[in-house]
Amino acid sequence: MPGVSDGVGRTALMVAAARAIETHRPDALAHDPYAEHFVRAAPAAEGWPVRPEEVPGGEADPLWGRLGRYFGLRTRVLDDFLTRSARAGARQTVLLGAGLDTRAYRLDWPAGQVVFEIDTPEVLEFKQRVLERAGAVARAKRVPLAADLRAEWAGPLVATGFDPALSTTWLAEGLFLYLPGAAERRLLATADRLTAAPGALAFEAKVIREPEKVRHNPVYTAARERIGVDLLRLFDPGPRPDSAAALASLGWSTTTRTPFDFSALHGRGPRPEADDALAANRLVFAARPGPPLVEAPA
Repeated sequence: MPGVSDGVGRTALMVAAARAIETHRPDALAHDPYAEHFVRAAPAAEGWPVRPEEVPGGEADPLWGRLGRYFGLRTRVLDDFLTRSARAGARQTVLLGAGLDTRAYRLDWPAGQVVFEIDTPEVLEFKQRVLERAGAVARAKRVPLAADLRAEWAGPLVATGFDPALSTTWLAEGLFLYLPGAAERRLLATADRLTAAPGALAFEAKVIREPEKVRHNPVYTAARERIGVDLLRLFDPGPRPDSAAALASLGWSTTTRTPFDFSALHGRGPRPEADDALAANRLVFAARPGPPLVEAPA
C-alpha cells in the first residue's frame, strides 16, 4: 500500500491513529468511528495504539498524547467550521489532500451536500476498501477525485460535477505544511478562481521556520523514532508564503488563530510549552466577498 505506507501518506495514518485515540477519550473533542479501521488495515501501522489505554504515559506522551491531542483538537475545530458553513448555505465542500478524512461519513450534513475529496489514487483506493469493509455509509454525496494538487486539477474537478456557481467551502487540513510555497499559492489562486459565489476556506500552516531548538522537540523525535514519520524532513524547507495576506488582497476576509486559542475555547487540548513544536502552527479561516457563509471561530 504505497499510498499510506511512506512519506506524506504515512502521516495520514498517524492522524487516523490520533483520531481513533481521541474518539475513545472520555472527554473526546471529536469522534471518528472509522479511524481505527484504517490503522488496523495498514501493515505500516502495526502495533500503533488506537485507544487511550494503549498509550504509555497518556497525555504526557509527546506523540500520541500531545501531538495526538492536537490532531483531535484540529479535527473538532474544522468539523465545526465545515458544518457551520454548510448550514449557512454552502452546497459543496472540497477537501484538498483529503487523506483518510471521513467527514463525508460522520458529519451531519444538510440534504443535497456534495463532498469532493482530492488525493492520490493509492490513498483513495485504500480508503475506499477500508470503508467498504467497515460498512460505512456516506451522509453526503461523496465524489473522490484522484489528482496531483501540484499539477492541474481544476478541470478534472469540474468534470466530476463541481459547479463554480454554487457556494463552496474549501479545506486544506495538514496539506500546506508539505507543499512548496509556489504550489500553495497556485492552489489558493485556483480555489479563488473557482469560487464565484460566496464561499469559505480554511487551511493549516506554519507561519515561520522553526528555530533549531524547536526542531529537537520530543514531538518530532518521537514521531521519527517510534513510527518512522520524519515530519521535519517532510515539511517543505522553503520560505512560507503569507497566504492569509494573499487571500485578503483578493478580497477575502481572513482570521488567523493559534491552536492554543481553541484549547482555551474547549477547555482541553495542548497548552503552550517551551520550545514548542506547535507554536508556529496557525489555522486560517477566510470568507469570500458578500454575506459570509461562516464566521471564524471565536
